[in-house]
Amino acid sequence: MLNLSTPFSTFSLFNTQPPSLLYFNHSRTRRGSTSLKVNVSSNSNDYSIPHDSIVVGCGGISVDFLAAVSAYPNPDDKIRTTNLKIQGGGNVGNALTCLARLALKPRIISKVANDSQGRDILDELHTDGVDTSFLVVSKEGTSPFTYIIVDNQTKTRTCIHTPGYPPMIPDDLSESSLLSALHGARIVYFDGRLYETALVVAQEAVRKNIPILIDAERPREGLDDLLKLADYVVCSAKFPQAWTEASTIPQALVSMLLRLPNIKFVIVTLGKDGCIMIERSVDGPSTEIDIDDLVESLKTRKKETVSIPTCISSSVEKLEAKGIGTVSGRLYIGTAESIPPSELIDTTGAGDAFIGAVLYAICAKFSPETMLCFSATVAAAKCRELGARSGLPYRTDPQLASFMQ
Repeated sequence: MLNLSTPFSTFSLFNTQPPSLLYFNHSRTRRGSTSLKVNVSSNSNDYSIPHDSIVVGCGGISVDFLAAVSAYPNPDDKIRTTNLKIQGGGNVGNALTCLARLALKPRIISKVANDSQGRDILDELHTDGVDTSFLVVSKEGTSPFTYIIVDNQTKTRTCIHTPGYPPMIPDDLSESSLLSALHGARIVYFDGRLYETALVVAQEAVRKNIPILIDAERPREGLDDLLKLADYVVCSAKFPQAWTEASTIPQALVSMLLRLPNIKFVIVTLGKDGCIMIERSVDGPSTEIDIDDLVESLKTRKKETVSIPTCISSSVEKLEAKGIGTVSGRLYIGTAESIPPSELIDTTGAGDAFIGAVLYAICAKFSPETMLCFSATVAAAKCRELGARSGLPYRTDPQLASFMQ
């Protein structure tokens, strides 16, 4: 392992300087919009905001080469970018950057090479306040990087990822480093990458009774072993059905709770359609209610004219997925912020921003309703800038004021 404790060159590919401290009132404003109040749960003032909470993340980091184009190219086309940005990326790197900007103390376990890209990855994380003491730097090899094409017309992004070499293995992380990384941690987060190392970290977290959150973006090698140790799971839209083979997303979430008896809640993110969450309950009524019918019933209560994130919840029910089984729990439907087309720039890293906010909410003991509204607000802020990190809000951002009372 190479120790890069000396300062890097002052030159960096990344623009990572934090803004000056802002003073704000408890309203949020958008470009070209009127001031709006954020509706949060009535007990929001009771939260003890965890300034000193330590969150450990283990997984992928990279350099992102983002090219915005007027429209996605056809084969053999030659086109020009409308905007170009180079910055750090990777699920864990993005989520922990989100936490650092919200004033928590994130620590990252990952690996880069001693090349210019690796040094810039470290430099950007350090500038944002992420503890890189447990990040492994190989003397030779290449750091991970991703080409991202952002289509200005459809507001989609296409990612082409190149893994770093050599890959991280458990022997890269000494026992003393592992114990130091987990010391004082409130929660540990995994994105499913570096699964051999991640499993070692997760097993030690379980021994220390530290809760675990898993980002289930897609089925990966070793992910099942991590999921068995998880307390919380946040999934992409495609994962639940791919993993369970259930016919609908709500049924798949019930199946996940049945297959993973330790998890307290599971969330599936649905982009502009918000999210669905099931929170497990020990007790519930004896009468069963079809999960698909309940989801549709809650959706009818959504107010289409409200542009800020909202959350609709059921009472504790015995949720039935036909042909799969039942689980006692509470269902939540979270809406996404309605972003004007002129303000929607790039969705790269929106899921990572959402997860970073969920981790914060767990540490702050937010209610589920407030957690989902807060996470949707943070994700929406990210979508207003190019790249996974440029739009991540700081704790002092006026749009978060109502959550930070």
